[in-house]
This record gives sequence, structure tokens and C-alpha cells, in this order.
Amino acid sequence: MTDEIILIEELKNVQTREKAFRKLISTYKERLYWHIRKIVISHDDADDVLQNTFIKVFKNIDKFKQNSKLYSWMYRIATNEAITFINKRAKERNIDISELQQELVSNLESDAWFSGDEIQIILQKAIATLPQKQQLVFNMKYFDALKYNQMSEILETSVGALKASYFHAVKKIEKYIKTTVN
Repeated sequence: MTDEIILIEELKNVQTREKAFRKLISTYKERLYWHIRKIVISHDDADDVLQNTFIKVFKNIDKFKQNSKLYSWMYRIATNEAITFINKRAKERNIDISELQQELVSNLESDAWFSGDEIQIILQKAIATLPQKQQLVFNMKYFDALKYNQMSEILETSVGALKASYFHAVKKIEKYIKTTVN
């Protein structure tokens, strides 16, 4: 049995659930945090969304059918939670999602948790100009180094559509950087 199968069995067993859940959190929290952080941008918001993600995982682990890897399933939950959070925040403020993301990126320079330099700020601003799906695909491919088949499983879309989204995202980012730096 693989470690993942054992962990899933322990998560589904009432006697071992709590210990297994602590192991799950310690194993995946950092990767999920950075995935969420790239979507919501703010450290505090990323922490909140990460917590919501783990609550959802805990409540729904019995419904996990193991048609995908555990990490892919959690990644999908984290992605959906982050998108829901961003959409809700934009709606509350009565602004467009892209407007909200530009605002969040502009605040990065004063964010004590952000350690990037000027070029990283420019890259984040370029990413914020992309449509939401292209942002996700770019972040997952470029930063998380996920393979297209993994992304396909997480985002429940075809590999061809993902390749096209990534290609268009890269072109838009290149154009943004060229016009900003020059």
C-alpha cells in the first residue's frame, strides 16, 4: 500500500482521523498556502482560505472517491475556495475581479510577508491582468511546475485547453513586461 492510501484510510477511520489529519496538514499546508496565495495575493486572506480548505477537506474526506490523487483533490478544493473568496470580495466591494486583483498587487510592495523584488512585482502585476483561468493555468505551470495532466485533473478541463491558456497567458505577460520595462 502506498503512503497516500494508508493516509486516506486513516483519515476515514474515526479512531485515527485526528492524528492523520495533523499529518495531512503538515504535509500539504505549505504547498496549498502558496497556491492559494498566488490567487488571493494577501497573506492574511491566504491563511483564511487555507483554513477553509482544510475544514472542507476534513468534512468531505468520506466523500473522496480516490478517482484522483489526494493532493489533486485538495488542490481543486483550495482553488475553488480561493476563487470563491476573490469573487465574494470583489462583489462586496462592488468592483470587477480584475480591478480587485490590480489593487491587491499594488499593495504587495507594502506587504510585510512579500519578499519579492521589483521584477517580481511587475510579474505579479502582469499576471493580475490575465483572465482568471489563464492566471490559474500560468501559476500552476510556471510556479508550481505541475504537468498538464495534473492540471487537467485539478481544473477538470482538457490538456489542449490548458496548453492554449498557458500559451496565451505567456504572450500577454511578455507583452505587459515589454511595455512596462521599456
